[in-house]
Order: sequence, then structure tokens, then C-alpha cells
Amino acid sequence: MKTYRIHTPVILVSLMTVLFLGSCQDKYLQTYEINNPIYMSYADLRTAVADTTPEEINYPGKIYFLGDYIFVNEVREGIHVIDNSNPSNPQIISFIKIPGNIDMAIKNDILYADSYVDLVAIDISDLDNIKELARFEDIFNYDIPPYEAGTRVGEVNQTMGVVVGWNREKVTEEIDRFPTSGMWPERMWGGAMMFDASSARPASKVSGGDGGTGTGGSMARFIIYRNILYTIDQSNLYMFDITDELSPFSVGNESIGWNIETVFVARDHLFIGSMQGMYIYDLRDPADPEYVSSYRHVTSCDPVVVEGNYAYITLRTGNRCETDVNQLDIVDIHKLDSPKKIKSYPMYNPHGLGIDNGTLFVCDGDEGLKIYDASDPLNLKANKIAHFEDINTFDVIPIGDLLIMIGNDGLYQYDYSNRDQIKLLSMIPIVNQQ
Repeated sequence: MKTYRIHTPVILVSLMTVLFLGSCQDKYLQTYEINNPIYMSYADLRTAVADTTPEEINYPGKIYFLGDYIFVNEVREGIHVIDNSNPSNPQIISFIKIPGNIDMAIKNDILYADSYVDLVAIDISDLDNIKELARFEDIFNYDIPPYEAGTRVGEVNQTMGVVVGWNREKVTEEIDRFPTSGMWPERMWGGAMMFDASSARPASKVSGGDGGTGTGGSMARFIIYRNILYTIDQSNLYMFDITDELSPFSVGNESIGWNIETVFVARDHLFIGSMQGMYIYDLRDPADPEYVSSYRHVTSCDPVVVEGNYAYITLRTGNRCETDVNQLDIVDIHKLDSPKKIKSYPMYNPHGLGIDNGTLFVCDGDEGLKIYDASDPLNLKANKIAHFEDINTFDVIPIGDLLIMIGNDGLYQYDYSNRDQIKLLSMIPIVNQQ
């Protein structure tokens, strides 16, 4: 009987040949759509701030109140200025063009606003002649605009500038095999985050010459305490000294965690809302906040407001919010170092909220504005004061018996001086309802 010896190298060569030939034959053409970035150069970004004629509100975001004026963010475009000297008849009087703008805060007629990756300080003492006073470049994480979930995104080159939009185009390419899934993963490139003068000034037209600090809604990422401006991005807290509003300067930053969303000040403490919970920081030294404690909840979108010994937190589902929880949590903060939840109330899809002197206002998405007497936190639902239905609600500012509320369909104002007879004063409609 003959014995045949087969050498291993021969087997390997044969297998490689089969695999190579098979792979050559196993090619497919695939056509798909891709989002290619549209850029604004950094040079153009940093010369773009301008005061323009009034524009209609299309895609509203954050709101801010100071004196006789309301400021409404036009998402990623700038800020509408509204003369509110007569809340029953508010008038849009100006638009401040700030590319990439989402948030704002004001002190002594200086508007602080994000502009993609930069922080800008703008003199608004004369709304007919606004001036950019200072700019902090590359402060915030690189951010890209939203795009359709499940679609491909072309590579983002941060050196080209900021991404201001997407150009959708069809691409056909040869691939080795069909993809294992019908959905392409969403991608982020280069660390991108999906979500950024003269000493003489005329008498203020905004705050009557007295200066002062305005008030933002519960969705705010900018807030001022004493002479410090606090801003947040998805993971960091930034501090700027604005004692000399003409020469603000950075005093540092601190890493908080991931998915940071909102910031609120009460009881000389910062209350920072995130998708994982609420963080509390002591402001005895405003330029150096000191961590005190945290309250954890299920992963969910989360603004927080505080009054007295209680924090009120809304949790909701949404594009970035990972659970199906829609509720209002009430947290006992008698002891700031050990906050604890005392009650949860189911809601429809709660967003922003506000509290003033025991009156709690909750924006419950498409289920409207809900108003409660919060004097007994354990029996909140039994003490509902009013419910304004058939409107979309996003955020509120309650101040001095005037409630300012923004939603997808309009900017509303209510008089709540008599809680038993809360009345609508005015509404500025939104042109393109979201």
C-alpha cells in the first residue's frame, strides 16, 4: 500500500486561492444616501454677529427675560428681541444673528451667548447698535447639527470650519458583501458631539440704565451668579469672571460627567441636571464650585428647578432619552448632602418647568401647561390649579405674576396674579411649527 504525504503549505495555498477567487466573485453594488457636511469657515463664523431687522420666529429654543424684554433663541441662528413693555401686545423688534447659538445669559446689558465652539460677549445697551466685545474661541465641544437617524454621515474635518448643515447625495459603491443589517449606524467623527470695545456705552435701552441680571428658563445651560457666568456642555462646567463686563475672562472649568443638560442656582448652590441625575455644587467660592452630592435616577432627559427644601425634576422620553419614563420627581433637599426622592407623579411627556412662591408650572409636551399648588408635595395631583390643553409646551419663566412660556406653536404669556383665574395675555405664533 502506498502512503501519500500532503504538505501543509500546499493546503494553505489551495485554501487561500479558493478564498481569494470566492471573494473576487462575491462583490455587490450598493447605493445609499450619505450626509456630507456643509461648512462655515472659522473666519466667517467669527465675523458673523450682527443686528438685523425683525424676523418671524421659526424654530424657537431657549427663552430669557430681562426688564421689558424677552429674548428667544432661534435654534442655531441667533436671538429674537421682543419688546414686552406691554405683555398683552409684545412686539418683535430685532434679531441678533449669532450662528450656532443655543443658549444665552445677560448682565449689565452684556449678552453672553454660544456660537458653535465659541463664547461671545455682545453689548446690547443700544439695540440699534449692538457690538461684539469679546470672544472666547474653541471653548465648547465641536458640535454637529441633527441628521436623520439611521443615515450615514460623511467624515467631518474640523479644520474646515463648523458644520452648519448637510448635503444629502446618493452614492454607489462596490462592497465585498451585503451589510448584516438594514440600518447603518449613526457616526460621529473627530470628537464631534451630537447635540457651543469701547469703555463708553450709552444709557441702556434694555434695563433702563440700571443694568442687572436676567432670568432664563429651566432648560438653560447658561446662568449667572454674582460675578460668575456658568456655562455647560455635555460633560463640563465652565466659569467666566464677568466683574468687568467689558473684559470677561475664564477662571477655569470642571468635568461633571456625561450627558449634562441644564443648570439652576438656588440656596447658594448649583443644581446641574443630567440624563443620569442631579448634581449639587456649593458656591461659597463662586469661581471654584465644590461638589456636595448627587441624586440618581433612570436615564432620561432632565431639567431641574428648586425652591426652598425641594427640587423638582421632570423625566421624559425623547430623541436622546433612552427610557420610556415620563414623570415628575420631587426630591427632598433639606440636607443638601443627602437628597432623597419623596414622590413621583406620572406625566405625559414633561419638558421644562418653573416654580414661584409655591406655584409649580409644568410643560407637559403636547398635553399642555399644568399648574399646581406645590405647598404639599405629597399631594400635588390633588392640588392642580389649572390645565391649559391643546397647546405644545417646552419651557417657562414664572416671574412677578407673569408667566412666559415657549412651545412649538407660539410664545405665550399668562397673568397668574390670581391663581384661581389665570388668564392668557398674548401669544406670538411660530411660523414653522416643529
